[in-house]
Amino acid sequence: MAVDRARIEAAVAEIIAAIGEDVARPGLEATPRRVAESYAEFFAGLDVDPVDHLRDTIPVGPHTGELVLLRDIAFRSVCEHHLLPFLGTAHLAYLPDERVVGLGKLPAVVDTLATRPQLQERLTEEIAEALHTGLRPRGVLVVLDAVHGCVTARGPRQSASSTVTMASRGELSEPAARAEIMALIGAGR
Repeated sequence: MAVDRARIEAAVAEIIAAIGEDVARPGLEATPRRVAESYAEFFAGLDVDPVDHLRDTIPVGPHTGELVLLRDIAFRSVCEHHLLPFLGTAHLAYLPDERVVGLGKLPAVVDTLATRPQLQERLTEEIAEALHTGLRPRGVLVVLDAVHGCVTARGPRQSASSTVTMASRGELSEPAARAEIMALIGAGR
């Protein structure tokens, strides 16, 4: 189901009126339309299966390669609690078994899952599960580092803080394996 832009426009116009502003005032008259366009983009992943990005794999034989690590994948999402953005970086690692996928497919998985109302903790788990399901690797590790609008712009107003979450599957659930990958992630900075 596509995002209902007309309903979003009406709701945003109501919010503008509810805060005591005039939706027809110059500067605000196009805001409902702009917000509806933004929301259509922000929530474009609602009807997309992230595993579909991983269907076109390349068979490579058993236990090919020790590790695939794609660092510094930029993402943005919207916190489901306040509908404020959170922006971050994803690091994805997997131990191939019998197949690999084009590296461009990994950011597509992140983007699909991030373009839904989200919690960072769930987003991390969903990315790990999609990679685990779609690639059937020996192990998966996902690390997200993000700055949340609900923490930086309201409430605690901690503008320098970020949140790090991690999810793992299989052989990469072992602490020693995770530590080695975390060192590789940090080496990219």
